[in-house]
Amino acid sequence: MVTIDDIRAAQATLKSVASHTPMLPDNKLSKELGAKVSVKAECLQRSGSFKLRGAYNRISKLSEEERRRGVVTASAGNHAQGVALAASLNGIKSTIVLPEFAPLTKIVATRDFGGEVILKGATFDEAVEHSRELERDHGYTYVHAFDDEQVIAGQGTIGLEIAVDLPDVNVVVIPIGGGGLISGVAIALKSLIPGVRIVGVQAENVAPIKTSFEKGVAVAIQNYSPTIADGIAVKKPGQVTFPIIQEYVDEIVSVTEEEIARGIFHCVTSGRLVVEGAGAAGLAALLARKIEVKPAESVCTVLCGGNIDGNLLARIIEQVLVRQGRYAIFKLLVLDRPGTLAEMLNHVAETGANVVEVYHQRAIWLAPLGRVGIEVILEVRDEDHTREVMRHMEKYGYHVERQGQGDWEE
Repeated sequence: MVTIDDIRAAQATLKSVASHTPMLPDNKLSKELGAKVSVKAECLQRSGSFKLRGAYNRISKLSEEERRRGVVTASAGNHAQGVALAASLNGIKSTIVLPEFAPLTKIVATRDFGGEVILKGATFDEAVEHSRELERDHGYTYVHAFDDEQVIAGQGTIGLEIAVDLPDVNVVVIPIGGGGLISGVAIALKSLIPGVRIVGVQAENVAPIKTSFEKGVAVAIQNYSPTIADGIAVKKPGQVTFPIIQEYVDEIVSVTEEEIARGIFHCVTSGRLVVEGAGAAGLAALLARKIEVKPAESVCTVLCGGNIDGNLLARIIEQVLVRQGRYAIFKLLVLDRPGTLAEMLNHVAETGANVVEVYHQRAIWLAPLGRVGIEVILEVRDEDHTREVMRHMEKYGYHVERQGQGDWEE
């Protein structure tokens, strides 16, 4: 079992390696919840996530023979970067197995930190299987992403920092993948702040620990779906972490993909922080009111990673804007003669809406002869502004149909 002394020893080991990341107030969410909400910005940690802490604590304790042979691991992305950087700082060779569909950002960053990257398997668990084969074949030392006491102790140093920066904290919300982070932080905080409530958050699409926690026994899930929180997409609880979670964690909730997206959006727009899906899971649970928070309580959530692909981040921001009514799609007809499109767009401009895209359709829509179908995507202030634009266009004789957002089966 990991103890508070183990975590303090890990903090000494990490003193000149890992940053003491900032504790930042979230004023917008505080106002919404009527509580004092703070975020632990571990997304600003070296390597872009908390994983450096556990990886370095583990690797720094290797024997000379183990150092000579090198280390191997499997990762959904962040642990890969943590191990690659920790190994490089110790002058050790690292071999990292990532799933074939790991985000390009994480693949490139792992290589930049000095790791030899191997892409193998469609899931994290398949990547783990291949990494174990490499361990047996080459004699590498395995650095597990979460199921290791020294790794857990390293992650627990976040709990020591929270206790220093927010000694009056009542509720701490932590994303869960395999459970290494929440195990270490929970041990630290429960030792230092009696009565603190620890809440774990999983992605609804891959939530084995929530299921296991409710049943009281570790179970691996067979049915799961892709998630934008790839950093916590682990199909079964750890043998070391699950008993710790049972003892120290008070509650586990899950969040949907849409809720995670909203959490990422909130971090960017309200906190000016770039956070990946796994990192935003705890904040997503608070935004979605999945966690009961009493008035005036002090609440902290750990933004545990910021390694998100730029293209995915752009898509998430755009989709959340659509869901919040900041984009509107209209379909209408104009006369098929020069100047009518410009005239229509001028009427849009009169409302203060901004044109994002315009599609000009003739045959495909079977528009009446002599007319042209127009689909226009507008940036608007809110839903009231959208209705104002529609009324204005209809005032000038346009028949406007508002297009929906789609009803897609998962």
